[in-house]
Amino acid sequence: MLISERLKRLLRLVPGERRFGFYRFLPFFFVLGGAMEWFMINVRIGKETFYDVYRRKQSERQYEARTEKGE
Repeated sequence: MLISERLKRLLRLVPGERRFGFYRFLPFFFVLGGAMEWFMINVRIGKETFYDVYRRKQSERQYEARTEKGE
């Protein structure tokens, strides 16, 4: 119960409750999404970023589709 009260108190500190209601949290989610996108593009884990893996998998799927179509 103590954590719930602390969370409620923390959420009440965010301004704009009367005017925007629940949507007052929208800027936080926008910034979080931008940060996650930047992380996926720029941060390398091992030797690859998320988009390197995505592009490679996509090209592998296209190659497999072409070879199956050709057979």
